[in-house]
Amino acid sequence: MSSSVPILVLSTAKDEIDKVLLLELGADDYVTKPFNPRELLARVRAALRRLNQSSATGSTFRFNDVEVNFMSREVFRNGNHVKLTPQEFKLLWFFVSNPGRVISGVELLHEVWENRSYPTTRTIANHLLRLRQKLEKDPGRPIHLLTVHRAGYKFVV
Repeated sequence: MSSSVPILVLSTAKDEIDKVLLLELGADDYVTKPFNPRELLARVRAALRRLNQSSATGSTFRFNDVEVNFMSREVFRNGNHVKLTPQEFKLLWFFVSNPGRVISGVELLHEVWENRSYPTTRTIANHLLRLRQKLEKDPGRPIHLLTVHRAGYKFVV
């Protein structure tokens, strides 16, 4: 089994022990039949996003005067260390892993905030504002961390 290929199990087995065993053996996700095709597609896309994120985590990423080291979880701007909260770093990681793609607020809440209780789209706006203040040359006119009116957000390199 290659770590660069996501494994999604489709099965009729609904017992918790079967799911746990397969996940512990290396499956990335488990879907029980019958399933909604849209849910399956969403799970495949999520697995591919995680794959893209993991490939980005082993390297240094640069945009403009910002350098992000995903291994050490460090960010530098103009050579100066920039302190990000864990959630800001996770949000930046997700954006860098999905460059140029418009990402809805709902998707960001699901992918970046995962199991946190009751985050809102205002939460995203606040975190994005802080990221812009820390990483953009002119936070009032961002060129990398963009808001796409009525659609979501986009990271542009």
